[in-house]
Amino acid sequence: MPQRSEAHVGLMYALAAYGSWGLMTIYWKCVSWMPSLELIAHRVLWTVVLMVPLLVAMGNWRELLQVMRHRRLLGILFVTAALISVNWLGFVWAVNSGRVLQASLGYFINPLLSVLLGVALLGERLRVAQWLAIALAGVGVLWLVIWQGEVPWIGLMLAGTFAVYGLLRKFTPVSATVGLTVESALIAPIALGYLLWSADAAGGSHFLSHGWGGAVLVALSGVLTAAPLLWFANAARRLSLTTLGLVQYVAPTTQLLLGVFAFHENFTVNHLIAFGWIWAGLAVFSAHALLRARR
Repeated sequence: MPQRSEAHVGLMYALAAYGSWGLMTIYWKCVSWMPSLELIAHRVLWTVVLMVPLLVAMGNWRELLQVMRHRRLLGILFVTAALISVNWLGFVWAVNSGRVLQASLGYFINPLLSVLLGVALLGERLRVAQWLAIALAGVGVLWLVIWQGEVPWIGLMLAGTFAVYGLLRKFTPVSATVGLTVESALIAPIALGYLLWSADAAGGSHFLSHGWGGAVLVALSGVLTAAPLLWFANAARRLSLTTLGLVQYVAPTTQLLLGVFAFHENFTVNHLIAFGWIWAGLAVFSAHALLRARR
């Protein structure tokens, strides 16, 4: 396939992946009748149910077995599984408690936080433009703290857990699909135990409380977890990191628009000022990345 066609296909995959992650906000609203922790437990279990046979069909079962025999890798993946589970839980809770705007804030600042982690933990050096980008975003977060009188902890938690997750996975020699499968399998016993305990404590499970239609909707969380990941993996093979870095803003932008126009969250002038500082930082960060890529 010609290089331009490959890049075009990769862009379509990237838009599908990040667009899905942005639109998933609607899905979590549709199943908000189930407690957030139960939703994440179901998401973990249904992801395992889907991914294991999918990996077998794709011929990746040998890699899966190799990872399962490697204790050090399993230890790292257990940590990343815990991080991504906390991230999922935080996002679902944010959506179902009317804090979509703050959730989108987290994913806007995530790339900048990842860069800071690189400086703090890996000894990477930043250029002036990158420091400027981080400073501008920092002003935006500080504006929210001063105006609201509290730290936007949901957004910072989402950005922090995902940044650390990405850092650890960067140095874990496991493909995205196998990694997700192993992470889900490691958390699955905890998820199953929690669902059994909560059903016993509540005198029944919420899974069938909305009939079979509601049960099917919850089970779809496995598909909605796996499909964007597969699309992202296909995009990553075809696109440069710079292009992927730009497309990633589709997800938080979609979340922000849904929070304001679909879920009618209050977007004030102070929100606009804070997000404006953060967007300015991201613009500087992205422009610098593009210039370096061209050079």
